[in-house]
Amino acid sequence: MVKHIILWTLKAELSEAEKRTVKMGMKEGLEGLVGQVPGLLAATVHIDHRLPSSTCDVMLDSTLESPDALAAYAQHPAHVAVANSRVRPFTAQRTCLDFEIDG
Repeated sequence: MVKHIILWTLKAELSEAEKRTVKMGMKEGLEGLVGQVPGLLAATVHIDHRLPSSTCDVMLDSTLESPDALAAYAQHPAHVAVANSRVRPFTAQRTCLDFEIDG
């Protein structure tokens, strides 16, 4: 299995109300991909309870069946649609960590 962890920083020009709306949209869209994208076993988007020591705004913690499933997920039309409409337009920075775990 593969863990796919993404950290995003939202654009600074977004108001706090806009950031809240964007975070909810990211959560709904990315978590909604489970069951739509083959090989995506779990997805949790963390948007609340951030401590002041945090240096990013949103975290995706997802689990996929394999490295091949991760590669397919990246190109899956449902994922691309969410990324292009709910994530990329609102983020200034993205950090990714992918690694294999024992099943």
